[in-house]
Amino acid sequence: MASRSWNRVELIGNLTRDPELRYTPNGAAVCTFSIATNRTYISEGEKKEEVDFHRLVSWNKLAELCNQLLKKGNRVFVSGRLQNRSWEGADGQTRNVTEIVVEDMIVLTPKATNEEPVIPAVEELGGGVSAIPVQSPPDDDTSSKKVQPKKTDEEKEEEPPKKESSKKEEVDESDLPF
Repeated sequence: MASRSWNRVELIGNLTRDPELRYTPNGAAVCTFSIATNRTYISEGEKKEEVDFHRLVSWNKLAELCNQLLKKGNRVFVSGRLQNRSWEGADGQTRNVTEIVVEDMIVLTPKATNEEPVIPAVEELGGGVSAIPVQSPPDDDTSSKKVQPKKTDEEKEEEPPKKESSKKEEVDESDLPF
């Protein structure tokens, strides 16, 4: 009988610093960043808050996306696995670190522009990466709008034809999630 193991971490927290992107000698992108998670509890009738800091690392295309989309203070959901590493420092001392290798990431902080926020849901699927834009609800109150009755064919014929706009929409490539 084979034994099964499970190594899964899911966190929602705020970035404590801007992500740092580097490349390995063989060209693989690696992005490191950290997030803080808060926990409130009551002890001896007093409300207390505890903060934990988590070191995260992402690789390849996901690393580049994390570097591009995340900034200090952003709220983010991450899913991945725990990894323990050790190495020998320049001073000869053995160093140990526990970090979370990010496999999925969702930015929870909307963009601070007038555009619709894009909240990428990034998943590593067979080496590919996908981003899913999420639309926010409109700012205006739709319940106060009056519903116009549909026009009959005769009423439509009486209306002058609408002019088509020759104005083309330009897409700013810096706003794309890739």
